Amino acid sequence: MLREEMSDVVRTPEEALEGLPDFPFESHYRDIDGLRLAHLDEGDGAPVIFLHGEPTWSFLWRKVIPSVRDAGFRCVAPDLVGFGRSDKPGDIAFYSYDRHVELAGTLLEDLDLNGATIVVHDWGGPIGLRLAVEHAERIDRLVILDTGLFNGHQKMTDAWLAFRDFVSRTEDLPVGMLVRGACKNDPGDEVIAAYDAPYPNAASKAGARAFPLLIPQTPDAPGAAAGQQVIDALHADERPTLMLWADSDPVLPLAVGERFASSIGRPAPHTIENASHFLQEDQGPLIGGLIADWLIGA
Repeated sequence: MLREEMSDVVRTPEEALEGLPDFPFESHYRDIDGLRLAHLDEGDGAPVIFLHGEPTWSFLWRKVIPSVRDAGFRCVAPDLVGFGRSDKPGDIAFYSYDRHVELAGTLLEDLDLNGATIVVHDWGGPIGLRLAVEHAERIDRLVILDTGLFNGHQKMTDAWLAFRDFVSRTEDLPVGMLVRGACKNDPGDEVIAAYDAPYPNAASKAGARAFPLLIPQTPDAPGAAAGQQVIDALHADERPTLMLWADSDPVLPLAVGERFASSIGRPAPHTIENASHFLQEDQGPLIGGLIADWLIGA
C-alpha cells in the first residue's frame, strides 16, 4: 500500500463516539500499513464475523450481537476502512474492491480466526463472500442478509441507480439520512446521530461515497471478474448457509434475494417481516436469535 495514497487520512476523535445508544461495546485496534483499523470482539467460543456495508459501521450489529454472544459465540465486527472508528483516507481513489478485501482479510490472519461463521450485509457481501472463498479453510458457515455479488451483468433497481447518482454528486454525504431512508421503522434521532458520528467532515466520507461507484456496470469493469469467480465458487460450495431477507427492501427487493440465492445454489431466503434494507435496525433482536438458533443447530 503506497503511503502517498493515504495523505489526508481522517481519524475520528474518540469523544465523538462516546455515549452511543445501546452500544456498550469496546473497540479494539490494529495497525495495517499505517492505517488504524477498528473492530469489536465480544464473547468466547467459535468466531462469528459480522461485516457491515454502505454507509454503516459496526454499530449496525448492536442489536444482533447480544443473542449470538450469549449463545456461546465470539462476535467480531470490524469497521471497514473508511467507516466507523477505522481510519478514513480522504482520497476516493484509494478505495477499491480488491483493497477492501485485502484489508478485511488481515482480520482473519491477525486474530487467527478459524471455524468461523461470516455474517454479511450490503457491501459486506461482496467483501465477505469473497473472503469466504479465498480463505475457505478459516470460514465454515455463511449467513447472508440483503446483499449480492456483482459481475457486470446484474440489473440494478431504479432505487439503487438513483442512490448511485445522488452519491456521485454529493461530496458531503448525509449518512444518517440515507440510513433512515432505508429503515422500515424510524430508528429515531439519537440512532441516526450515531451513524453520522464517525464523520466529522466531508473528507471523512470518501469511503462511503466510493462504494456505490465500485459496483461494476459491465462485465469488463474492475471487480466484475472477481465477482463472477465468487458466484461460481459458491454455487459449487456445500458449506451451511443461512439467508435472511427483508420483506420491504426497496434497494434489494425480496425477488432479488431469491434470484441471488438461486445463482449461488441456495434455497430462497427466510423472509424477515416488517423490515427494510437495514433489517438489523428494524428487527435486530429477531435476527440475532435466528442466527444463534441456527448456529447451535448447525
